[in-house]
Amino acid sequence: MAGAEFTYEDVGATREPDFCPPGFHRLHVRTRIGEGEAVFRRAAEALGTWELHRTMGVTMDTGADRAAPGVDVTVRLAGVVKAPCRVVWTVDEYRRSGWAYGTLDGHPECGEEAFVVERTGDGTVWLTVRAFSRPAKWYTRAGGPANRGFQHAYAHRCGKVLRRLCAPHAQD
Repeated sequence: MAGAEFTYEDVGATREPDFCPPGFHRLHVRTRIGEGEAVFRRAAEALGTWELHRTMGVTMDTGADRAAPGVDVTVRLAGVVKAPCRVVWTVDEYRRSGWAYGTLDGHPECGEEAFVVERTGDGTVWLTVRAFSRPAKWYTRAGGPANRGFQHAYAHRCGKVLRRLCAPHAQD
């Protein structure tokens, strides 16, 4: 994958919450994870180290221990779908942590997906999954709206799994 080109033009655009290039489908799913700094730290760690995705049963083939700009990762679903990506940006701030990756040649979709954990002023911790995508392979084009349904279900599941991973760190 080294040297592979992105399959879309607006690399890094998921930093802008409402951006969606023409011809792409927008995804925005926000899930409450819990409350407090310990939950935020745990969520940020699980997200940044690929633990969230691996706990969901998704294979994350990469030589990197953490998400970082320029890191290549091949996502494998059910041992069948192979989706090469590259991390395009990360954020590691006092109240925000996360990353986004973009699709490379061979990915069944074309676009970008971001995963960001945020702790709001009242201490509530949220996971936001944002993406813009369109089909890149014949089988994803044939899937039509079912593919978008799968993407929404996957984003919702990310939130549920992260909430479960953070539960031992929740305030009593």
